[in-house]
Amino acid sequence: MEILACPIDKHYPLELHVFEEKEEIIEGLLLCTECNRWYPISDEIPQMLPDDLREAKEDLEWLSKWKSQVPERVLTQGQPFKLKS
Repeated sequence: MEILACPIDKHYPLELHVFEEKEEIIEGLLLCTECNRWYPISDEIPQMLPDDLREAKEDLEWLSKWKSQVPERVLTQGQPFKLKS
């Protein structure tokens, strides 16, 4: 975790939210507290792509699936996608 930084503004450390864990983090979210960008952790892999390489449909489906565990600020202010406007 100490080496992961936001690919947009290079801020670190990122805030970690774990949704499912076994020996490793299976599902979770990394949050940049500087720019409010969030990055899903899916199947043990952090998906840390810049905005132009992210798929809105996939990210919003993932966000909807985990919305009960996602911090409210990601749902309302998250970048590049959010559930509530």
